[in-house]
Parts: sequence; C-alpha cells; structure tokens
Amino acid sequence: MSTISVTRQPFIIGVMGSHKNNHAAMKNAYLLGKEIAMRGHVILTGGGGGVMSAASEGAHRAGGLVIAILPNDRMRPLKGYPNEFVDIPIYTGMNDARNAINAKTPHVLIALDGGPGTISEIAIALKNGTPAIGLHCPKLEMGGERTFIRVETVEDALQEMDRILRSWEFREFRGHNT
Repeated sequence: MSTISVTRQPFIIGVMGSHKNNHAAMKNAYLLGKEIAMRGHVILTGGGGGVMSAASEGAHRAGGLVIAILPNDRMRPLKGYPNEFVDIPIYTGMNDARNAINAKTPHVLIALDGGPGTISEIAIALKNGTPAIGLHCPKLEMGGERTFIRVETVEDALQEMDRILRSWEFREFRGHNT
C-alpha cells in the first residue's frame, strides 16, 4: 500500500507596482521577488515592465515560479507583456479589469509605489479581504477591519508578509480554509 504525503500548497504573493522604470522601486521589487521565491512562495505580477519585471526577475533568478495576469489576450500581443521572466502567463484580454484577478488571487498583496492601477489593486484586495502591504505607497485611509500595512523597507514588508502567512497556516491547520 502506498502512502500519499499531503503538504500545503505554496502561498501566492502578489507584487504590484508601476510599469515605469523607477530605479529605487525596481531594486526593492527585485529583492522582494528574490526573497519571496527563496521562502518557497509563488509570485504573481501584472507581467509587464518596471516593478513587475524586476519582481519577476528576482523570483526567477532565485528559482521561483512567476505567474503573470496579463492585460492582453494571446492573439493580440502587447509590447512588453509578458516580460521575459514569466513562467505562467495568463492572457485575460481584460486590460485594467485584470486588476481584480491580481488583487483577489494572492494570499498577500505587496504594492510598491505605483499609480492609479496599483491603488485600484490595493482597494480591490482590501474590499475582498486580501491583506495588503504598501512599500512607499501613497497613504490610504481605510476604515473597518481592512488590513493595509504601510512599511518603509523591503525587510519590513517581508516581516509583515511572514506574520500574515503564519496566521493563514494556523487557520488552515485548524481546518478553517478561506
């Protein structure tokens, strides 16, 4: 009789931010992607340039798996999508509406800088109960029990992510899958 070992699937961590090439944000995104992958998690991005590419590259070079939720469909290529570090491109054809997928899929969303698209992903995440961490993000005022944590360093973002994921593991261990 064979024994099947059941282990927890890896967590999915969304890293969202601008497609612009802001050097400081890209450096932080690369480090985040690398550290997320080294922890055994899957990274999810929007699949384009800037922060998305830097986070994808960091994860890729650390041996991680990179999923990208793309704005275009396969038959209508969009320059720069997917970036070269994406392992699993998901072609949505949804343009900005894909932000809902980016925000609802991960166990934790980490946002870096960014503009209106990133802010919309944070808002959708919070509305749907996805904890969001903002690294150098605009200040957002949220009422209720929404989990938005502003941090100033990559290390702080990772520490908060680890803390949140420990609570996920506890809930899953106790049989409260969400």
